[in-house]
Amino acid sequence: MTQKHKINFIYLIKRLKGHLPILIIGGTSMLIYVACWPILAWLSGKLIPAIGQGNTKQVLNLILQAFVIFIIQKIAQFLQDSLLAKPALSLSKDLRVNLFRRLQTTNILFIEKLSSGDIAYRLTEDVDRVGEVIYKSIHDTAPSIFQLSAIFGYMIFIDWNLSLATIILAPLIALLVSDFGGRVLKASEQSQNKISSLAGLLSEAIQGLSMVKAFAVEDWLQSNFDKKVSLHKEAKYKMLRLVALQHPIVGLIEIIGILCIITVGAFRIQSGGISNEEFGSFFTALIMLIDPISHITTNYNELKQGQASFKRLNEITSNSSEISIKEKGIVPVDIKGNLSFKNVIFSYNKNNNVLNNINLNIESGKIMALVGPSGSGKSTIFSLILKFIEPCNGSIFIDDYDLKVIESKYLRSLIGIVPQKTFLFSGTIEEAIRFGRCSTREEIEQAAKIANAHDFIEGLPKGYETHIEERGSNLSGGQLQRISIARALLGNPSILLLDEATSALDAEAEESVQKGLKQAMHDRTVLVIAHRLSTIQNADKIALIENGKICEVGNHFELISKKGRYKELCDKQLIQSF
Repeated sequence: MTQKHKINFIYLIKRLKGHLPILIIGGTSMLIYVACWPILAWLSGKLIPAIGQGNTKQVLNLILQAFVIFIIQKIAQFLQDSLLAKPALSLSKDLRVNLFRRLQTTNILFIEKLSSGDIAYRLTEDVDRVGEVIYKSIHDTAPSIFQLSAIFGYMIFIDWNLSLATIILAPLIALLVSDFGGRVLKASEQSQNKISSLAGLLSEAIQGLSMVKAFAVEDWLQSNFDKKVSLHKEAKYKMLRLVALQHPIVGLIEIIGILCIITVGAFRIQSGGISNEEFGSFFTALIMLIDPISHITTNYNELKQGQASFKRLNEITSNSSEISIKEKGIVPVDIKGNLSFKNVIFSYNKNNNVLNNINLNIESGKIMALVGPSGSGKSTIFSLILKFIEPCNGSIFIDDYDLKVIESKYLRSLIGIVPQKTFLFSGTIEEAIRFGRCSTREEIEQAAKIANAHDFIEGLPKGYETHIEERGSNLSGGQLQRISIARALLGNPSILLLDEATSALDAEAEESVQKGLKQAMHDRTVLVIAHRLSTIQNADKIALIENGKICEVGNHFELISKKGRYKELCDKQLIQSF
């Protein structure tokens, strides 16, 4: 999101244009609601002398008029609040939807810096806070400002001298509210950062609870959680204490102002500058000022909290573009799947290259295995092929097309990936394999058959309609991995990326998955990341990567014959040379 489209109140107000009819009706209701206040103040000014004179008929008449005005005002208030709530909530919904859409184009490197709990908090609580500010700004703050203006205008009409005395206090109240607002903004930022950190820990704790129990470190986790809860409590209390302090200070100034006005008003009545009836009406209007001032003060504090949420949401939008993404790139036809890396250099920072001058050629229909120690750059190569990141120097080609000019979405449709750690969204097995794509049941079953998953799926009580529980707890690791392979094969991709796809399985499960993988790799370009070298001995080529450089390339027997680094690794894993 560019600076021009940075999320702020101006950006959100512009998006209200689509709700003009409701805004006009709601705005008209708001003006009627506001206009009733001076009328009620005027009737109050007449009512007080009538009561003093014992004029029962006039009192009853004025009460009836006030009651009618109250009825009109409350109807207008209902229309104002209910109608203006629609665009405010719609704006909040659109904001959350657009943010989630932006999140899906976010640079992967930025996403990996944030915890899932923190991201979830930003798209739920922070958006809710912004939505609440929008709603209150439309249906509460705006009417309060108009109410303040209308009542004060009426007070000037009655007696500008008394009104001038009221104005003198306004800058002091505004200064205090502004000062407190700045403090509340800072405290709110700290509070929201603490709760995001807490949400991140909570997410990790839920996912890793079995490991916590296995290592018997519940006390450590509880202590860590307690510490973060305490830090959030302190930050939240600091903010609430500021808000609590603001109200009595502003209220004290209001009371002092009222007492001063009564004093000045007494002198004005005594000198004949204003009548009892006019002062009664003026004083009623003055009391009516307290409520909108209180609302504006409270809403200003919430606005500052909303600004803290704006800042956190903009951290997502300012990092929302994938590097050099080609959404309108070319869409080649008849891709065979030849992959080539030419002098590719990549670095996450300028000080250290993760990949250094990588040159690789993977022919269509061949299997290339990437081996080497952790951190050598194997997963980075996968990320480059998927265009999650782009080379700092050099180029990557599929057939004769530079990846930079190919539309990212189309490129990824050519690639199937089976990750090391199986992740499936909750839903039925059919939905997990389809994964949001337009595929028929026949195509899904065909992919499952190739992945050696069809038979076990059909053996389940509900077959393909079996619901996968969260984290796949009702299926075995081998079953989940075969579903993952079927998901990768749906759509018949030209290229298959396998990231240590059997490392977490037992021997029996691995045999079933290996059968599925063997069928899946047939007639496709395949890249395999492997730490267990026994699984890639039949690869057409093996590339040994260390410290971001390709040290050796060849098939298993060629590399064994060289008696280099690859043979050392095979010996360590007790793999027979021949």
